[in-house]
Amino acid sequence: MIRRAVRMLAVLVLALPGQAVAQAAAQNSGLIQLDQRDALLGWEAVGRVAIAREGYCTGVLVATDLVLTAAHCVYDRKTGDLRDAGKLKFMAGWRDGKSVAERAVSHIAAHSGYIPSAGLSFENIRFDAALLRLEAAIPAATAAPFALHGPLQSGQRVSVVSYGVGRDSALSWQRDCGLLGRRGGIMAFDCDVTFGSSGAPVFVRDGQRARILTLVSAGGGGRDGKKLAYGMELPQVVAEIKRDLRVKGPVRPGTTQVKRIQVGGSNRAGGAKFIKP
Repeated sequence: MIRRAVRMLAVLVLALPGQAVAQAAAQNSGLIQLDQRDALLGWEAVGRVAIAREGYCTGVLVATDLVLTAAHCVYDRKTGDLRDAGKLKFMAGWRDGKSVAERAVSHIAAHSGYIPSAGLSFENIRFDAALLRLEAAIPAATAAPFALHGPLQSGQRVSVVSYGVGRDSALSWQRDCGLLGRRGGIMAFDCDVTFGSSGAPVFVRDGQRARILTLVSAGGGGRDGKKLAYGMELPQVVAEIKRDLRVKGPVRPGTTQVKRIQVGGSNRAGGAKFIKP
């Protein structure tokens, strides 16, 4: 299954002319660490999804009480079960041990198409998204949520804001990277991601404010050793998660439906899945 997924993902990049990949890499402007308050301004809605005693991922507010992140972050790696919401916490704009706002998670909802037992697969990357409902909303004046953007065509320029191993004390902003290809609901980028970048939002500029194009699901090496990242086309995926939350409500953990759990009651990185297409 993994080999099949890798071959399918590779088509997104290897089908492109070598010059296109080289040009995209050449335009890459590197990472800027948002370790000062003024540098963080406008990006406060991106934060760490802390998983008790196990690690972290990156998440982003899409409403004052909803955080969007990768689905593989909300499942226990060993058992494949959905995590207890009480073990997750969202820390908006986290830097140097502090955040602009911190909230516990009350509910977790993963897309029904994501099957944790399937591991890395084409379908799992396509549906690798989850929503976390916070116990209390974070005021928009503190961290303004981001809206979603529709699909872009290959060759468009994007940016990514993420945490990651070796740069996890503050958010890093890669101002310019490229959309190399898209097929079957999956996108490939030349963005610089690493473990801990799972769930990081990939942005496109739309007027005065950025919009979320996709989330980082997996990463790996590409042509000529250039870093690549993979994400999903989001609008329909997020709409389906919200719809299932409204219509189905809570379901028994361990099913292949959307999971929703009502809670009762320095981390190592959870990380993006890394592959070598």
